[in-house]
Amino acid sequence: MASVNKVTLIGNLGRDPEVRYTPNGAAVCNVSIATTRNWKDKNSGDKVEETEWHRVVFYDRLAEIAGEYLKKGRSVYVEGRLKTRKWQDKDGKDNYTTEIVAEQMQLLGGREGGGMGGGGGGGYGQQGGGDDFNQEAPAPASRPAARPAAASRPAPAPAPKSATGFDDMDDDIPF
Repeated sequence: MASVNKVTLIGNLGRDPEVRYTPNGAAVCNVSIATTRNWKDKNSGDKVEETEWHRVVFYDRLAEIAGEYLKKGRSVYVEGRLKTRKWQDKDGKDNYTTEIVAEQMQLLGGREGGGMGGGGGGGYGQQGGGDDFNQEAPAPASRPAARPAAASRPAPAPAPKSATGFDDMDDDIPF
């Protein structure tokens, strides 16, 4: 039987990204994203708000991009998968952490302290878990040269503007 492990978030960063590098030089970026749900209480009629915090981790080139462009308070769209890791504390006790491993990222909103300009943002994604990525926005100046193996693969066709599904949505979204 087939299974699906897919997470889609649109939220705001609760703090600036933390970028670290593994001993072999791979970038890892951790962020916390807040999503908020609003509804009206059926009994009292009062407006109720619930904020949920999500741990998100970016790897490789996507981690470097997240570390450069994301800032506290910035709106971001993230697609990824859930991953639970087991680790031991200093007393040897087993602990578990569930986080979202990001595979796609879209910067939302305008220029908030150095993001992509205009009303849009940059779209970035991991392909195959490596450090190759594709972008819908202009490439940052620090983009590395393509690896020779990438030359043998055909370049992906640019996605139409409405491929994200956000361009054709009404402004009266009920959430």
